Amino acid sequence: MVARGKTLVGLGANCPGPWGSPADTIARALAEIARAGVSVEAVSAYYETAAVGRAGQPPYVNAAARLETHMSPEALLRLLKRIERAAGRRGGSPWGPRTFDIDILDYKGLVKHWRKGRPRFTRPGPKPLVLPHPWIEKRPFVLRPLLDIAPDWRHPVLKTTARALWRQAEGGSEGQVMRKL
Repeated sequence: MVARGKTLVGLGANCPGPWGSPADTIARALAEIARAGVSVEAVSAYYETAAVGRAGQPPYVNAAARLETHMSPEALLRLLKRIERAAGRRGGSPWGPRTFDIDILDYKGLVKHWRKGRPRFTRPGPKPLVLPHPWIEKRPFVLRPLLDIAPDWRHPVLKTTARALWRQAEGGSEGQVMRKL
């Protein structure tokens, strides 16, 4: 099980950006996280995964990392969003192609903005930070890398391990893992 105080993030890209290829961008982003004083304790293998959403996108490269930080979840999110912008991330359509994306999957087991086992978005406009990240259990492209760094991690709301969630999502049609890079 992930030790108390650990944070899990998911990283992905499917377009080259100022930091190079999607794989180069993920590696550089991890270095930037460490440079900002956040300890990068473990990084999964990189996986090529099918894009979700708009048709005709190139495949993604996805990974996960386990971090140790004393930052609040909101401060960590601000750091990660700055890194996304530096990596060339701009606005765009949800589920569209991107040079880089990073999400907080779990922050020290904190549950925030969930109700009755479902994520809740109660207001129009920018969405609040939802922890754990919504829909992890439906995303093979998140779960497979997560298995590399935290196979016994338990979803703080669903109380199910990453291994069990992977078995359930593995046969899904969106975000399939195509190969380990």
